[in-house]
Amino acid sequence: MHAMVLNQISAPLEWTELADKEPAPGEIRVKVIACGVCRTDLHVVDGELPNPKLPIIPGHEIVGRIDKLGEGVKGLSLGERVGIPWLGHTCGTCAFCMGNQENLCDRPLFNGYTRDGGFSTSAIVDARFAFPLGEVGNDVEIAPLLCAGLIGWRSLVIAGTGKKIGLYGFGAAAHILIQVALWQGRSVYAFTRSGDKVTQNFALHLGATWAGNSDEMPPEPLDVAIIFAPVGDLVPLALKAVRKGGRVVCAGIHMSDIPSFPYHILWEERQLVSVANLTRQDGIDFLGLAPKIGIATKTTIYPLAQANQALADLRKGRFEGSAVLVP
Repeated sequence: MHAMVLNQISAPLEWTELADKEPAPGEIRVKVIACGVCRTDLHVVDGELPNPKLPIIPGHEIVGRIDKLGEGVKGLSLGERVGIPWLGHTCGTCAFCMGNQENLCDRPLFNGYTRDGGFSTSAIVDARFAFPLGEVGNDVEIAPLLCAGLIGWRSLVIAGTGKKIGLYGFGAAAHILIQVALWQGRSVYAFTRSGDKVTQNFALHLGATWAGNSDEMPPEPLDVAIIFAPVGDLVPLALKAVRKGGRVVCAGIHMSDIPSFPYHILWEERQLVSVANLTRQDGIDFLGLAPKIGIATKTTIYPLAQANQALADLRKGRFEGSAVLVP
C-alpha cells in the first residue's frame, strides 16, 4: 500500500510505501476510492489537536470497497462500498457509551488522528464504524458527507427547529448543510471572511437569503447560529446576531480562544453549546436522508500524492466546497 504519512507535527506529509496490513478480529480492510480533506486534518497536521498518534495517516472522509474481512465481522461483504467517518472506535462500556452518547466515549479512537486514516490506497477500520453506502451516487461526491455532512447534520439537530439559521464559515460543511436546511423549509444567512465576495456569491447561488461579512449583523435576528470557522472571535458576534432565546452552536473540534464579552449578549436565555464528534445513529440518519434531499457536493479533486497541496489550498480557502483525494 501507499500512503501520505505525517511523521512530525507541522511538517509536510511524506509519500510512503508500506506493507499491506491485515484486519484483526472485528476489523475490515478497505480499498480507498476517495478520501475527503477536512479542516480537522489541518488541525492534526498543525498540532492544534493534542496527542496524535505519530506517525499517522490522516483522513476520515473515506469511501472505499471492502477487500478483506476480519474474523467475526457480520453484516458486511467483500466488494461492498462503505463510508468511514471521524469516529473510528468506542469502548462500548463507559457511562457515555452505555447512555447512547458514544460521541463522548472516554476511550475513543479517531480515524486519521489516533488510528490510521484514509490518505492511502487502503485502510484498516473497525467494522462497526463502516456505513454501507449502496451503489447510488458518485464516490468523490459522497466523501465529504462522511464528516462535513455528518457534523453539519449533528449541529443542525442540536440547533433545534429555528427557521432562520446563520452559518459562520461557508466551507465544506456549510455548503452541504444549506441544502438540508432549505429542504426542511428554513432560511439560511451566510457569514464569510471579510470581503470574500466569491464565497458570498456561492452561498447566494445555493439559496442563501443573505450573505455578508462575519462581523456584520444580519438583516433580521436569527433563531440559531452555527459556527464552522475555528475562530473564537465569532462567538460574541453570533450571540449578538441571535434573538432572545436563540442558540449558538460551535461545530468545530478546535477553535481559537473565545474573547471575553458582556453578559448582556448572552442574557435573555440565549444558549451557547458545542458539538463533539458524531454517533453511528447520526450516520444512519443522515446518509439515509441525503439521497432523498439530492445533496450535491462541490468538490476539487487531487491525486493522493498531492495531499500537501490540498491541505495548503484548504488553509488559504482557494476552492469552494470540499477537496477530495483520489488514489
